[in-house]
Amino acid sequence: MLEGIGLHLGVACKLTFQPAKSRQGIVFRRTDCPGLPRIRAHVSEVSSSERRTQLGKGSHSVHTVEHVLAAVSGMGIDDVTIDMDGPEPPILDGSAAPFLAEAGLASVEGEPEFLHLTEPVRIIDGASVYEAYPFDGLELDVTIEFPHPLIGKQSRRFTVTQDSFASELSRARTFGFVHEVDALRAKGLIKGASLDNAVVLDDKDILSGDLRWNDEFVRHKAMDCVGDLALAGARVRARIVAVKPSHRGTVTLVREMVKAARKEKGMYTIEDIMKVLPHRYPFLLVDRILEIEEKKRIVGLKNVTINEPFFQGHFPGHPIMPGVLIIEAMAQVGGMLLMGSFEEPESKVVYFMSLDNVKFRRPVKPGDQIRFEIEIVQIRGAVCKMRGVGKVEGEVVAEADMAAMVRDR
Repeated sequence: MLEGIGLHLGVACKLTFQPAKSRQGIVFRRTDCPGLPRIRAHVSEVSSSERRTQLGKGSHSVHTVEHVLAAVSGMGIDDVTIDMDGPEPPILDGSAAPFLAEAGLASVEGEPEFLHLTEPVRIIDGASVYEAYPFDGLELDVTIEFPHPLIGKQSRRFTVTQDSFASELSRARTFGFVHEVDALRAKGLIKGASLDNAVVLDDKDILSGDLRWNDEFVRHKAMDCVGDLALAGARVRARIVAVKPSHRGTVTLVREMVKAARKEKGMYTIEDIMKVLPHRYPFLLVDRILEIEEKKRIVGLKNVTINEPFFQGHFPGHPIMPGVLIIEAMAQVGGMLLMGSFEEPESKVVYFMSLDNVKFRRPVKPGDQIRFEIEIVQIRGAVCKMRGVGKVEGEVVAEADMAAMVRDR
């Protein structure tokens, strides 16, 4: 167990690492909140990235998680529950090293997930510029520049492994400038900062003692990158060139890399689907896209639960999914296939024109998972014809021929 005050909120917190089952991922658990709310360490949970990385919203959120995430990721830990009885991990000495000493390793069955790139990804966020390239491991090429005589322009390249993270990055401490203190505290930040938990500089000198390396500043920025890259939800395999990196910039890069990896795999989560389709509860009937080949075919899933609103009135006491909604779900999967070929799908809408050869083969009940497989038969001008099949456990439950067109909203 580790305990201390947080850097920005200044609130006391005890932190403990708990073992987790395979494929859980990294999860924060607020033990001080009713119901022990859990927040997944994933880019989709990021709610703020000004001067630190915050996950979740409201009273259950967790702040300034980048150092503990760097330690966990740097040690090659994929699955862990991080218990916290406060909103922010203790800052300790301002580095990730104390977390390394606390977290133990245990092997579990299963293989780690990796995020690979097949094409370069480039983003610009204010003064921050990032380029990520396909690579077999994780390499960081980081450049920083500050108008201070003890920092100036610093550049370092790190091949990040468990050993190199521990020896070259983990002990690098966060740093800040005296002239920024009043403005940051006015924003409710650095309430827990002190000369003991950060490298503090005035206009010319360091006020908090000797540096651990002459280039400790660029090392710390690289360490922060390792922590924020953990928000990919997988081990990142890429060569990343980061010029003037920031938390917001790295989070933006992770979003783009996750998006690129999903596109390559043809996978879309419900968050991705909602960015493409205009439908919302209770009429959004697609839960996930598993495969997609642009302008060719798509595979999507619909999980049928007893909580579906239509079960209240459709055969009460003998719940069966209405056939028209099965076809609607099939059409929405088809809509994802059509919209996926546009750069700005949010500016488009799919109108279905006709249904032919519709057949229902067997009832769909709560607990079933419908797998929709749709292929494009013909594209002529603005009109697309598709053939769709819905299956439950490999058995066909519905099929239809559909025609649709995409129009501007």
